[in-house]
Amino acid sequence: MNSKYLVVFAIMLMSALVNAQNRFEAHIFDAEANSPLVGANAAVKGSTIGATTDQEGKIVLNNVPDGAQTILISFVGYETREMQFEFPLETEEPQVIYLFPKGEEMEEVIISATRSRRTIADLPTRVEVISGEELGEKGNMKPGDIRMLLNETTGIRTQQTSATSYNSSIRIQGLDGKYTQLLKDGYPLYSGFSGGLSLLQIVPLDLQQVEVIKGASSTLYGGGAIAGLVNLVSKKPTEAGELNFLLNGTSALGLDVSSFYSNKWDKIGTTVFASYNYGNPYDPADIGLTAIPEFNRYTVNPRLFYYINDRTTLEVGVNTVIEERTGGNIDFIKGEEVQDPYFERNNTERITTRAGFDQYYLDGSYLSVKNSFSFFERKIEIPDFVFSGDQFASFNEVAYNFGSTEMEWIAGLNLNVDSFEEDPNPQAQVVDYNHITYGAFLQNNWSVSQTFSLETGLRADYQNEYGFFVLPRLSAMFNFSENVTARVGGGLGYKTPTIFTEDAERIQFRYVLPIDVSQTEAERSIGLNLDVNYRTELFKTIDFSLNTLLFYTKVNDPLILSNAGGEFYEYTQPAGYIDTKGLEANMRFKYGNFKLFTGYTLADVNRHYGGETTEMPLVAQHRLNNVLVYEIEESLVIGLEGYYYGPQDLNDGTTGQDYWIFGLMTEKKWEDFSIFLNFENFTDTRQTGFDTIYTGSISDPQFRDIYAPVDGFVINGGVKIRI
Repeated sequence: MNSKYLVVFAIMLMSALVNAQNRFEAHIFDAEANSPLVGANAAVKGSTIGATTDQEGKIVLNNVPDGAQTILISFVGYETREMQFEFPLETEEPQVIYLFPKGEEMEEVIISATRSRRTIADLPTRVEVISGEELGEKGNMKPGDIRMLLNETTGIRTQQTSATSYNSSIRIQGLDGKYTQLLKDGYPLYSGFSGGLSLLQIVPLDLQQVEVIKGASSTLYGGGAIAGLVNLVSKKPTEAGELNFLLNGTSALGLDVSSFYSNKWDKIGTTVFASYNYGNPYDPADIGLTAIPEFNRYTVNPRLFYYINDRTTLEVGVNTVIEERTGGNIDFIKGEEVQDPYFERNNTERITTRAGFDQYYLDGSYLSVKNSFSFFERKIEIPDFVFSGDQFASFNEVAYNFGSTEMEWIAGLNLNVDSFEEDPNPQAQVVDYNHITYGAFLQNNWSVSQTFSLETGLRADYQNEYGFFVLPRLSAMFNFSENVTARVGGGLGYKTPTIFTEDAERIQFRYVLPIDVSQTEAERSIGLNLDVNYRTELFKTIDFSLNTLLFYTKVNDPLILSNAGGEFYEYTQPAGYIDTKGLEANMRFKYGNFKLFTGYTLADVNRHYGGETTEMPLVAQHRLNNVLVYEIEESLVIGLEGYYYGPQDLNDGTTGQDYWIFGLMTEKKWEDFSIFLNFENFTDTRQTGFDTIYTGSISDPQFRDIYAPVDGFVINGGVKIRI
């Protein structure tokens, strides 16, 4: 008898428990912009029940108990809301909840480079973001490419590798450009043969934000991210629609015309970006050689989005870039008769396809599938030598994000292909290669408590030429108070050898011998960093923040290009290593309509071979960047910039002079359009003004290292139209 009652009681109890589990669904919006908040958090107070909004601002909480419950709705930079509900709810209709911005206390952007759905303030990994108005203002200065966007960031420098053709690479914390990985929307972008022109062929008008992670990042995206990575995040379609035009002209007779369109209709969305960029041959030093080459570039990038349902999206797109770029003897380029002219001609064609599939689930997890194919053809021609070939690259990845807001997991598999086939060259040995990399990764983000978060990751790669690589990574964040946050992290990295480096780019790959795989190993690295962020209000009127980063990266068995006798060059791996250590300090003051940004970089980069230590060439050990901005929101921006570069050791054994660069930017805004006018380098600081860029004759110049600007004072201005 007693057993029967127990069974009945157990059944009733289980039934009650089942019936007590409720579902809470809501859409969370920005109260001012009336736009969905992606990555906002909702949680049942006093429980472990929580979730994060998807791309539509939708959130679902399952298993909410019966009775009065308090739902906490929060998002970084917005006022937290506490809302009382009685469960079960009277209606199953989703709640519509609006959050109000706090102001400028914190950045609330979602970071995609870390593969997590968390905001910048919630990540143990240190990420720097250029977005919003700052992105637009920096884009005004050089609307034709992204060099200015990156070069003005503390700890980053765009290094010019060609005196006459403008070719440039990204250097993070003083390390060569080959150690920085460039991404667009998480897809690897422009590497190998295409790397030397990458910064010159990316137009910023269609960008939503730029994310920079400094230090060991190979665990996130594989080989090549030893110094760090830069992720360019594109705009996506919105129901409000967007149509932008930009027209820019320069005093050097350059021209930039760009347009961006996006819209979303029910299940279909699209973005289309197109641009034309022209450069006139320009020689401000009147030495007979171009500081700005002649170039014509066409870019078309359409993307189509199919929203299968509110949780499933399919995206396909193609990016086409065609460019002709010629630098050298300016009279020859202008069509005049010149005896024995020097020139450097780069003709490139690039077609990149990409496809992505995203599936979001009710429990907050999501599946991501990515694929891209890139076909790149480049021909470099100088007097008496031609180097040309085709590069094919493919990126394939499946990643699954699951868990809770407190314990998030990301697991994935990827396949990368990078191959190069040189056109037949009777003057040198071909340098073909075919690299295939299979990878698997697992990452965990753990919010241990309100004051401590931990991010761990592990990647295992197999490369067909250089074998296995196991890459652990660890980052931790400490929230000591509302004003003080600290992060510490580190990890391992690697880089598989190819001939495509800054040193080879400088000599147009002329007579560079192929790499002997049997005699070389992959470059391996270890990186560590520690940063502390402090925010406060001075005198109750000035918003102040200070961020200090200490960093150290060591690269073992670096690949060195050296003379092999006569005209030939070969890559060797002498016993030793390269390391960079130093600090970055960023201060920000805001008073009324005024903002002051000051950044300082100390980069001590050295080569250690055979028991001897020498400084790495082309590294300014001390660098200072200052920007003072007066801004009336949505009306007027005026900015004054000043950048200092310390002395740099050069490859010929000399030391380059230190220098300052100053600029003035202005933009007047109206509702649908704005006009901008910039005076870049108005003190006309040029290497040709205080040093030389070549020795020998103008018909056979032997170029020295380029460590300072060569284009000098340039005015640019234009109009932006928003429809």
